[in-house]
Amino acid sequence: MSAWKAYLAVGGGSALGSVLRYDVSLVTQALFGTYFPWATLLVNVLGSCFIGWLAATISRSPHGQLARYQPLLVGGFCGGFTTFSLFSLETLHLIHAGHAWLAFVYVVVSLPLWLGAVLVGERMALSR
Repeated sequence: MSAWKAYLAVGGGSALGSVLRYDVSLVTQALFGTYFPWATLLVNVLGSCFIGWLAATISRSPHGQLARYQPLLVGGFCGGFTTFSLFSLETLHLIHAGHAWLAFVYVVVSLPLWLGAVLVGERMALSR
């Protein structure tokens, strides 16, 4: 796949994933309310499962039909649908590569950094 086609595939997949994520949010909020972020939990679990399945399936058949759609499905759709699937896959890759300690560090460092960054962004906006 040429570079420009890969970029289009990622963009298109991301758009589809994002729209589906929004739809899941609307339905979940209508069913369960907004007290708990059920939609985010649901899409992250589903997307993490899907990206794991894709990665394993593509690795077993790297020249198969599904591998051709990797930019669309992995980087695009899963990236647009979830906030967590690629992080999950990267952590799993570190474990499979024999770097469980590095995977642990990645997980333990990531969450506080993400929360801290959100807090910094919020404070920057509120200080204006």
